[in-house]
Order: sequence, then C-alpha cells, then structure tokens
Amino acid sequence: MTDALPAVPPPYEPTERTVPTRSRHRAAYDRPLVHAILDEGYVCHLGFVRDGAPVVLPTLYGRVGERLYVHGSTGSRPMRMAGGAGGGADTPGLPVCLTVTHVDGLVLAKSAFHHSINYRSVVVHGTARQVTDPEELRTALDALVDHVVPGRAADSRPGNAKELAATAVLRLDLAEVSAKVRTGGPNDEPEDAALPHWAGVIPVRSGHGTPEPAGDLDPAITLPGYLTAH
Repeated sequence: MTDALPAVPPPYEPTERTVPTRSRHRAAYDRPLVHAILDEGYVCHLGFVRDGAPVVLPTLYGRVGERLYVHGSTGSRPMRMAGGAGGGADTPGLPVCLTVTHVDGLVLAKSAFHHSINYRSVVVHGTARQVTDPEELRTALDALVDHVVPGRAADSRPGNAKELAATAVLRLDLAEVSAKVRTGGPNDEPEDAALPHWAGVIPVRSGHGTPEPAGDLDPAITLPGYLTAH
C-alpha cells in the first residue's frame, strides 16, 4: 500500500474583477502561491469608498487560513463603516479591495518603453466586516502579531480590557482573489538589440538586521530563539 498523496487545494475561481485586462498570462489563482505572497508581506493597502471618493490606507494584516484580518482603531472610518451588531454574514459590511505587493527586481530595457519591474502581487475583493466575537478577536490579534514576527504573540502580554476596547479588527474572506507575477529580463524589441545601452535586472531584496534591545530592557533577558531564527 502506498501513502496517499496530499490533496491539492483547488484554485480560486476567476471572476470579472480578478481577471486583468492586460498581461493576463501573469495572473494566477493558485492558493499556495496567493498564501505565500500574503504571508511574506507586512503591510497591505486597503481601498474603499468614503463619501463618494476613493480612499486607500496602508495597514497591518494577518492571515488565518482563508481569512485576512486587518488592524485598526475603533474610531477609524473604515472600522465604523464596516461595523454592525454581531459582525456576522448578515452585517452589511464595507466593500473593499485589498492589495499586497513585493518588488523583486528593477528591469532595465534598452528602450524607455520596455522598462518594468519584477513583482509578486495579490488583489482581494470582498466585503470586510468588523470582528466582534471576543474569541475570534483574540485569535485575530494573535495572528496580526505573529504575522510580523512568528512566535511573538506567546512572548508578549495579551491586550487588557482597555486596550481591546480601543482596538478594532476587520475580517475579509479570501474568496475573490488573484495573484499576478512578473519574472525574467527585459522584453526588448529585436531591432533594439544592437543599441549601446546596458540592459538587465537589478535584484531588489529585503532583510532583517540584528535585533536592537530597548533602552530599559533587563540585561538578564536574552534574545529568544524565535528572534534568532527571524
């Protein structure tokens, strides 16, 4: 008897809003790819309409399975617009578009027109609703902390009643989702190949420096293992 192969999760279903009008060959709906792009980022951009005008806000987020949690203040406009008793499926919520992007390289072509970047991005459409269930709220806040530094939520004081009362979290299900990726070098025109201009890719990488202890940190507290690995 052979071991069964792990089940491959089905891709996200393309919709009118998740199929790009240009460069459709770069679009992808693979769940593991979408999750990997989301999990690698720190900041998302949350777009919504306020008083008839578009607004886009940068904010922290975290993923738990097929759900994103977005952090904010209880007094912020998107949190109040998405609120409602219970925060359940019957809550009107707030129509949003959430994006996450990584820049992996600067693509320099021989012509100005063909300059580009290598990137990985995710776009999520849906209705955001405020989390009101206390247990889900704590799960969401732990996910937000661990998204920045895995293992940190268990190594910090949980929010107290006053802090939780001042904190709001939006829930956005991953249902209408797409990824878009560009890799490789410049796409120069054949007739430009002989031009005397350098062409290629400048890689863009991010990294973490050595942790710097707070000024009032007890010297007896050593760097935890999860930060050494981070």
